[in-house]
Amino acid sequence: MITDLRGGVAVVTGAASGIGFALCERFAAGGMRVVMADVEPVRLEAAAQQLDGEVEAVPTDVARWEDVDALARRARERFGAVHVLCSNAGVTRPAPAWELTLEQWEWVIGVNLWGVIHGIRAFVPGMIERGEAAHVVNTASVGGLVAFPQLAAYSAAKSGVVALSESLAHDLRAHGAPVGVSVLCPGPVTTGFRVHSRALQPSADEQPLPDAVDDVDWRAPADVAAHVVDAIVHDRFWILTHPAYNEAIERRCRGILETGEVVEPTFV
Repeated sequence: MITDLRGGVAVVTGAASGIGFALCERFAAGGMRVVMADVEPVRLEAAAQQLDGEVEAVPTDVARWEDVDALARRARERFGAVHVLCSNAGVTRPAPAWELTLEQWEWVIGVNLWGVIHGIRAFVPGMIERGEAAHVVNTASVGGLVAFPQLAAYSAAKSGVVALSESLAHDLRAHGAPVGVSVLCPGPVTTGFRVHSRALQPSADEQPLPDAVDDVDWRAPADVAAHVVDAIVHDRFWILTHPAYNEAIERRCRGILETGEVVEPTFV
């Protein structure tokens, strides 16, 4: 278990803005050396310039194994061991499941799920080999615990991240590796996530984005980052930032075991 972040090395994907940038700020302020990865080079470099301390910015498309493998090599070359990996990059494309194109499905799954898979494959073997305390944080969503309408691809990917993280924790424990795992399942956070997703999607789409929901419990990225750091130093697996969704999560569990209900949560 990592009890002191000072002097360690953190790698964060989706680092140019939102939760990813807030994590980088928190890690740098805590005395860590930080490797920032993002698919947008200009925004990434601008974000890196805002941090104090030792920072390395590496343009990375997490959906591509070659990019994540190169990210891991760059981190090792610059700083040596990696102690914290935050696979945080994510995108979304709201639409009914049958209206999404195959290209959109592949894009959403590629970034949200394959990005986490690539991170595990690129960094965890080295963590195990070194035998030092380390921690992996995979960003899922409350949408990985209860599925929202219009978010089929996103919820499918984030549900996969939750299950992948649980299995990873089992495997590391069975292996006796000193590597902790956390899965981050936030609700609404004040980021440019939807707008950036629209800009990054692989093909032109003239359909307007659904209106953002205003009357919900929006959290600041810095608040989410504080939850993550607390989970790392206390070796806590589940990171749920919005207690207002607990009732829907409990209803889903009862639906599976007792009532048969398919829960349709609302943004709260």
